Amino acid sequence: MEMRLISNVEEIFVKSGAILKGHFQLTSGLHSPVYWEKFCILQSPDMTSRLCHMISTHFASQEIQVVVGPTTGGIILAYEVARQLETRGIFAEKKKGEARAFRRGFGIGLGERVLIVDDILTTGKSITEVVNLIAKEGGKVIGIGVLVDRSEQEQDFGVPLFSCLRSATPAYTPSNCPLCVAGIPLVKPKRSDT
Repeated sequence: MEMRLISNVEEIFVKSGAILKGHFQLTSGLHSPVYWEKFCILQSPDMTSRLCHMISTHFASQEIQVVVGPTTGGIILAYEVARQLETRGIFAEKKKGEARAFRRGFGIGLGERVLIVDDILTTGKSITEVVNLIAKEGGKVIGIGVLVDRSEQEQDFGVPLFSCLRSATPAYTPSNCPLCVAGIPLVKPKRSDT
């Protein structure tokens, strides 16, 4: 099946209801006027497949041997990008108070060429944890693909970074948050992976 060309990636997020506006506490603890609810996208196989196609096409010539995503959204993305690249897809889990790790028989072979995928990039913490885990296992990170890069400053992971959508979005420490100062109620989205 040939994928239909995506002319406006942001439109996919808007139409799905994935872009929320208000005053939100992000997973990182930072506050933001915009929250990207990636599961509005990830619940739709068609939308997810189309966005993953952008990532898999971008890295198609890189001889990727395994695609890795951090839990939870990264599980879906790793599976779909790996399916499109015709390779295997695994995920790295994090239990409260523990470092991110491969479980369930997953692992990376020495020198194996790895593509990391994730949903929303803000601080890069999850991606950095996965990069470090792959290095510990002896794998070689070839690139990183994300649905949305919302980071205010460009991130440098030492490998190429591809995002389906680049949308710099402000994020504030709680002590420096103008939304708190303005008295806008803080919303803490429910998360299943924290």
